[in-house]
Amino acid sequence: MHSHSIPNDAVPRAALWILVPAAAATILGLILLWPSGVEDANAVEAYGTEIDGHVISVHETECDEADAELNEQLQVTVCGDVVVRLLSGEHEGEEAIVDIPSGPGAPVVEAGDDVILIYTPDSVSGQQYHIIDHDRSNALWALVIAFALAVIAFGRWKGLRSLVSLAITFAVVLLFMVPAILDGSSPILVAVVGSAAIMLVSLYLGHGWNRTTTVAVVGTLASLIVTVLLAEAAVNLAKLNGVLDESTTNLALQYPIDMSGLLLAGILIGALGVIDDVTVSQAATVDEVAKANPKWSPARLFKSGMRVGRDHLTSVVNTLVLAYAGASLPLLVLIAAADRPLEQVLTSQIIATEIVRSVAGTLGLIAAVPITTWLASYLARWHPKPKEPKAPKEKPKPKPKPEAADWNEDEDESPYPPSHLR
Repeated sequence: MHSHSIPNDAVPRAALWILVPAAAATILGLILLWPSGVEDANAVEAYGTEIDGHVISVHETECDEADAELNEQLQVTVCGDVVVRLLSGEHEGEEAIVDIPSGPGAPVVEAGDDVILIYTPDSVSGQQYHIIDHDRSNALWALVIAFALAVIAFGRWKGLRSLVSLAITFAVVLLFMVPAILDGSSPILVAVVGSAAIMLVSLYLGHGWNRTTTVAVVGTLASLIVTVLLAEAAVNLAKLNGVLDESTTNLALQYPIDMSGLLLAGILIGALGVIDDVTVSQAATVDEVAKANPKWSPARLFKSGMRVGRDHLTSVVNTLVLAYAGASLPLLVLIAAADRPLEQVLTSQIIATEIVRSVAGTLGLIAAVPITTWLASYLARWHPKPKEPKAPKEKPKPKPKPEAADWNEDEDESPYPPSHLR
């Protein structure tokens, strides 16, 4: 009796009726929505071509008083020249003299720095190269390597699998989702298909093919559906169009993108990372509680799991809201500096969009906890019925062969004995 209460790690056959159609629909969606690869070359070339460079020397000079008014309008604070060796492009290996970057957010360069330049051959000012940023590739690679080593050192094989799933996530986003949206596909369809692909691959790759992971996958699928429906209702109710700032305005002008759908896609992708964290944690918690208390019923496991889920949900909701607030902190500072009434601030489209993001993501999280906890509690005590052994078929008894003493010549018309007696 005690052994039958131990949770079975095998994937229930009933779950395959959900996983197989979901995986098939995801693969079909990837095939149908895969970008054609056609790019708008004019839109790309309008901004110029990025060139790698290396700063040789910097020469600061006093700004010309005759251009003081123009410099004030352009917010030029430093004047002078920078000698840069070009490391890519059609003039690779040559040196170019450019102006020192100046103005808000301009990079401060020194001799020996690696920089990114923009090449505009048709520039009206006559200068074809302008420094726009530092080249941070080496620093970022160092951080990525340190991150990977720390994950592998702590998580070992599971950490390595999590890194592979992270790489697949980036591949789906960069190779499928972004190009498909630029190709004119519906952003919300692309987000749903991409999120399902990321979730199916990353969860099973990171946690293995077992019952606990399957519970988390099914719970995440159900929560994503709830999040999409709630986010779409909230966006329509608040009449948000997704055009928030200069970047989104330029994007809407240059590409045939449904900006409100892009907003929904962003909400869904942002909520996915938190939802799968909650579902995996809930499934694993209920599984451990079930193993530690083999006599507990599914109802008692559900109550215990929900107590843990409420505490986890409280911290995750706070994390989600803080993440959105941190991303829009410069905007909040700008609004506060404008000294506008609070009602106008909260009802503006930019702030209303962040509120909708937080509310929709939070409601999806709230739905994920009871769904996943119930599935985990039910399946922790689920055991397939053993098949009854089939009764062996009885073989027909062979007819007894007549013995030699039983043969009587008078009872048989043949004058010869039977063949088996010859």
